[in-house]
Amino acid sequence: MSPISQPCLQAMPGRLSRSAVTALVLGGSLCIAPFAVAQDTARQPEAEAQQIPEIEPQDTLETAQDQPSRQIDFEARTLSYDNENDVVTASGDVVLRSDDRSVRADQVTWDRRSGVIMANGNVRFVDEAGNQLYTESVELTDEFEAGAMDDLLVALRAGGRLAARSGERGEDGTVILADAAYSACAVVGADGCPKNPSWRITADRVTYDPENDRISFNGAVLELFGARILPLPGLAVRTDGAAVSGFLVPDLRVSESNGVEVSGEYYWRIDDNKDLTLGTYLYTEANPMVSAEWRHLTSRGAYQITGYATHSRRISDFTGVPTSEADARGYLFANGRFQFTPEWSFTGSVRLASDRTFLRRYDISRDDRLRSTFDLERIDDNSYFSLAGWATQTLRLGAPQGEVPVALPAIDYRLRLDDPVLGGKIQLQANSLSLVRKDGQDTQRAFVGAQWDLKRLTGMGQVVTLTSLVRGDLYHSDGNSLTSTAIYRGNPGWETRGVALGAIDVEWPFVGEAFGGTQVLKPRLQLVATPPIKNLAIPNEDARAIDLEDSNLFALNRFPGYDRVEDGVRLTYGLDWELLRPGWRVKTTVGQSYRFDRDPVILPDGTGLSERVSDVVGRTEVRFRDQVKLTHRFRLDKDNLAIRRNEFDATLGNERTYAEIGYLRLNRDIDTLEDLQDREELRAAVRVAFADYWSVFGSGVFNLTDRNEDPTFGSDGFEPIRTRLGIAYQDDCLEFGLTWRRDYVTAGDAERGDTFQLFFALRNLGFR
Repeated sequence: MSPISQPCLQAMPGRLSRSAVTALVLGGSLCIAPFAVAQDTARQPEAEAQQIPEIEPQDTLETAQDQPSRQIDFEARTLSYDNENDVVTASGDVVLRSDDRSVRADQVTWDRRSGVIMANGNVRFVDEAGNQLYTESVELTDEFEAGAMDDLLVALRAGGRLAARSGERGEDGTVILADAAYSACAVVGADGCPKNPSWRITADRVTYDPENDRISFNGAVLELFGARILPLPGLAVRTDGAAVSGFLVPDLRVSESNGVEVSGEYYWRIDDNKDLTLGTYLYTEANPMVSAEWRHLTSRGAYQITGYATHSRRISDFTGVPTSEADARGYLFANGRFQFTPEWSFTGSVRLASDRTFLRRYDISRDDRLRSTFDLERIDDNSYFSLAGWATQTLRLGAPQGEVPVALPAIDYRLRLDDPVLGGKIQLQANSLSLVRKDGQDTQRAFVGAQWDLKRLTGMGQVVTLTSLVRGDLYHSDGNSLTSTAIYRGNPGWETRGVALGAIDVEWPFVGEAFGGTQVLKPRLQLVATPPIKNLAIPNEDARAIDLEDSNLFALNRFPGYDRVEDGVRLTYGLDWELLRPGWRVKTTVGQSYRFDRDPVILPDGTGLSERVSDVVGRTEVRFRDQVKLTHRFRLDKDNLAIRRNEFDATLGNERTYAEIGYLRLNRDIDTLEDLQDREELRAAVRVAFADYWSVFGSGVFNLTDRNEDPTFGSDGFEPIRTRLGIAYQDDCLEFGLTWRRDYVTAGDAERGDTFQLFFALRNLGFR
């Protein structure tokens, strides 16, 4: 045990309603000066205690200067001095504080002769990291640290709890605990009654190193619901919640494609800002696979690199049938972000797979395309600059990779002028894009433009926004005939185009009481005028997926990109209504537009915008606390009110028991454009909690598209894509369960069939 130097107590006048405050300085001889207490709460010293003698202030200062000392503030109900035994005693709600450490106890004594400081009765010691130690009696060292103690409980700030029969502090500052147990579970229930933890780690000896925030176990064994199930040699955890090196909990899975799968990973914490995870996957129906994940936090940003590798038969990109002997297969995923200055930053990602079914077969991802990107940005108060590029790898069987474009570079610059012009704000923009295909059309684009916006609030409460825009475009394309859809090709060679637009937008909100709450009614009118624009001469690369919906009803250009611009004169009108009451929020939007021109437009039939009068679109949202969330979006045919778009998303319940339903039907009758085919699908998920910590859950994705809606589909109108069922246990520190998933679609060597997975996780044990 570390020696404890004799204390020097200097009592100073203070003011607290129920206690006397003094300053305690460790080091030097005992020096006691006059102190004061509030008379309404102070109690007389015990009969055997002697009157505390007065010491001249300069004697105290001279003693305090003899050697370095730690100052400790404390408060207590009573303070007494036993002259015969040379003991100072503070009693009744004693609180000691020094820097970020504190001790609370029923009584604290300083023995001058032995140099021992003891805290007794309901002791709680809090260190500078926020960890709390509970015991009945503890000896404090001269550095204001806990010394020897019995029957202690340590509540770590990161959430773990450590209990032991006895403990003592070594000369190096570590705390040695005997017959100890560790758990991240609560030991007291919601009713305040003690409860047994779901899991705990028992050990013969535990070493707590506060300097390195580390707890090491000797003879550790994992107990689950009281049963000893697994020895854990070399186990260590950190008190600050950070991870430590070690093996992670293995996964067990059974799938149709790979048979029985057992995977295990080793986590290596190289430093506080970098780590490496190495994984091995063993299968009964496939060759083994390895993985690695590297993560690094630098002074400029962070990045991570993840890779998978195995050796098995590849498949054809078009048929999905194995076509060769065993070959290397794998997947690489890397991303990161770096902030060089407050203005300049860089974001990038790389996603590459060796073939089109690797990710699906090994259940890594179900994406049908992988996108690699980079973006160098500069942002300040009035300007934005971006130099970006991207490449996409398709994972869809039968889709030619050569027809997928590579964008390099994509440049965008915007500047907002400080000085208003005619009372409005001006923003300048310059943009350039180059798209290159191996087996398709190449397109290069550049434009410069300016937009002026003026917003005013009238005396009657209308919000009026005036907008004008001018833009000059320059295009070059070749290989146009390789684009199968004629209206997307444009003319080969060089093309120029001018764009001008003017708009006025008026909103008039009305607020009042209704249905026990507050309602807001907001009519809105927008008039947009654009001269005729040379659209079909320009290639269409970024404005293909056009569809009238509530999100673009009042957009200046309802095409999603720059390559197509609506021309002519149109009037858009709509109505927003919102009701707010305690716990409730209901919001709905409905609108339509009217085109004054009779000339043919470039908007395809079926989008809801091809005729002079558009279809009717709307959106309704209903919220009730966190228990009901409902969103409905629709588009109605203007002639017969037939439903052309019907989208429904709803969540009912709480965090433990809930149901989610999602439904989408696009009934646009567009057969000529692959980007706008009809679709119908249903998504559903449900979880039901029972018996406190148990729950059952299930989900499914179903394709409801039939041959009439999309001739390329062979479905009869009901085709399950994927379903899942499972049972799980989850409390405050333990989670485990069993999941069954069935895939109904075969994609190459990713076969349809059943997959079973057992998952297991312990909180605050360095395991995932």
